[in-house]
Amino acid sequence: MSERSTQIRALASEPRLEILRLLKYPQQHFSGQVSADPQTFGVCITLIAEALQVAQPTASRHIDLLRQAGFITIRRYQKWSYCQRNEAAIAEYIQWLTAEIGG
Repeated sequence: MSERSTQIRALASEPRLEILRLLKYPQQHFSGQVSADPQTFGVCITLIAEALQVAQPTASRHIDLLRQAGFITIRRYQKWSYCQRNEAAIAEYIQWLTAEIGG
């Protein structure tokens, strides 16, 4: 599957869009995270699952597709995984999409 197809598929899901929305302002949505600063280090997948009100394996599948698309990065620390938006990749995708179908 091409990179663009993966990106389009990643964004064709309300839960994945919600993950990107939540991660845009991690301090606002995940201020209770005590293991690491959500803004500088990322947000624990467990907290993302709780915010979406889904099981952690379900959240992990959504997050993995967003990672494959390049929209988020994942950092392991001890036994947890932390997610952050990849703002450069998101901006590049928006620029590509605008050029492809924009006015």
